[in-house]
Amino acid sequence: MKLWQKENSSTSQIVEQFTVGRDKEFDLLLAKYDVQGSIAHVTMLGEVGLMSKEEAAIAVNGLKEIAAAIDNSEFTIDEGIEDVHSQVEFLLTQKIGDIGKKIHSGRSRNDQVAVDIKLYLRAEISNMKDEVKNLFDLLVAQSEKNKHTLLPGYTHLQIAMPSSVALWLGAYAESLVDDLELLAAAYQVANKNPLGSGAGYGSSFPLNRKRTTELLQFGTLNWNSVYAQMSRGKTEKVTSVGMSSVAATLSKLAMDCCLYMNQNFGFISFPDELTTGSSIMPHKKNPDVFELIRAKCNRIQSIPNELTLLINNLPSGYHRDMQLTKEILFPAIEELKACLQLMQLMLSNMKVKENILTDEKYKYLFSVEGVNDLVNKGIPFREAYQQVGNSINKGEFEYDLKQLHHTHEGSIGNPCNNEIADEMKKVLAKF
Repeated sequence: MKLWQKENSSTSQIVEQFTVGRDKEFDLLLAKYDVQGSIAHVTMLGEVGLMSKEEAAIAVNGLKEIAAAIDNSEFTIDEGIEDVHSQVEFLLTQKIGDIGKKIHSGRSRNDQVAVDIKLYLRAEISNMKDEVKNLFDLLVAQSEKNKHTLLPGYTHLQIAMPSSVALWLGAYAESLVDDLELLAAAYQVANKNPLGSGAGYGSSFPLNRKRTTELLQFGTLNWNSVYAQMSRGKTEKVTSVGMSSVAATLSKLAMDCCLYMNQNFGFISFPDELTTGSSIMPHKKNPDVFELIRAKCNRIQSIPNELTLLINNLPSGYHRDMQLTKEILFPAIEELKACLQLMQLMLSNMKVKENILTDEKYKYLFSVEGVNDLVNKGIPFREAYQQVGNSINKGEFEYDLKQLHHTHEGSIGNPCNNEIADEMKKVLAKF
């Protein structure tokens, strides 16, 4: 029997299957948070007199036993039980009797699932932040390790100017700083308590929402009960925007790695066990990990749009459409964490080729250096440009790599990794 079901009523099986969908699968991810929310709610009910203190204590102890079962992977949603909220209440009532039937006073499954998702997303955003920070540290370390190894820089995928491994990897480190700005914003949105908003219009019970906010360690409340419900879907979308930004950085880095390990570039290489082969070409070392990171991260970048299409133009109040946010967002969170971890594995085993720019095909990378050298000797820039251009056309241009000298902030000789690390510390403080 459902929590909402009346006597002598039932729901068509085909309707039930359609409306439940994959919800139970994703509800298992919310189970620990549902219990946390229930413990906070029951504690508050005991304090405001809607349960006796003794009843609340018994209920909290029973909920803690359910939490332990969840931690030990012993929790399931039984056949015939509609969702995680119903399962927790059912198990609690089995354990402690009629006291378990009192815990739903002053709340709805609408605010239950809203607080579960906020708690889940807050935890997962923090987990993603940790993985981003791990990748950031690795990028900075590899940048420093290869500080003096030069690479060709490209515009329009044509050789352009000299760059370095330090600049290449440091660029992605700094990109992650900006990505975390968006995840930090998502964390702040998720860190607001909707519990106590009920079905979206509050309650006539004297609930203490500030107390549940404190117990669940939220930063603040969603104050307006209508907006507390409207934040459902919006919180998921804001989170997906932050994830999309991280995914865009990973996708671009993965594409660079696919190019740079190609034999026509040959800048980087990886151990055989981190690449794959061909069924007919014995020489192949395929960048499958990077290709899948690229593909998965490109798909993750579509999620804000998918959530927009799901929640757009809905009026205020709860709608069953919101159920589908779980199956859109929750698997993507696991995918992004996996991509971050695999990128770390690959880059920690990357070997960089030395003396890349001594190859004859890269000599025109230094044309701007030649122009700048003439400018430093007092020749106007446009005349210097013409002189170097003419020498290139005649096949007479030469440049000595030893003359290369860049000193400004963010240049080959001064990649500013320490300053970028300081920016990362500022962003991390926002979580």
